[in-house]
Amino acid sequence: VWRQATTYGVPRIVFVNKMDKLGANFEYSVSTLHDRLQANAAPIQLPIGAEDEFEAIIDLVEMKCFKYTNDLGTEIEEIEIPEDHLDRAEEARASLIEAVAETSDELMEKYLGDEEISVSELKEAIRQATTNVEFYPVLCGTAFKNKGVQLMLDAVIDYLPSPLDVK
Repeated sequence: VWRQATTYGVPRIVFVNKMDKLGANFEYSVSTLHDRLQANAAPIQLPIGAEDEFEAIIDLVEMKCFKYTNDLGTEIEEIEIPEDHLDRAEEARASLIEAVAETSDELMEKYLGDEEISVSELKEAIRQATTNVEFYPVLCGTAFKNKGVQLMLDAVIDYLPSPLDVK
């Protein structure tokens, strides 16, 4: 399916599902995208916990954390990124900006000049790179428990082309 989408130039995002299942490993899934599919992919989210401990998602674009307070994923609380995950989130955000900057000269100049990159600039660069099939945002969640699904739908709106954008 991936090769066919590449052949026809179909923009896509990646949703790593079943983060609540035994053996869930987000980092392994992301590395597999690089190793097996040679995809310029980077997480725009990070999970907090895995398997039975999957409880929250860090949004790397806006640097926010969304904590799920029930098993149905219907109660979401926006919180600060926990201190013990802040370094990991900042490193992942830097990697995200670097991966997206490879597709945008304007963003690369800001990145190399150590200039602050705003949320709107980053979102626009991700959208442009995704639409041009140069970058693949990676998200996470568990569809069965509705955790991460709304964030994934928001990413579809934010980063994938509308029918008017399709050539």
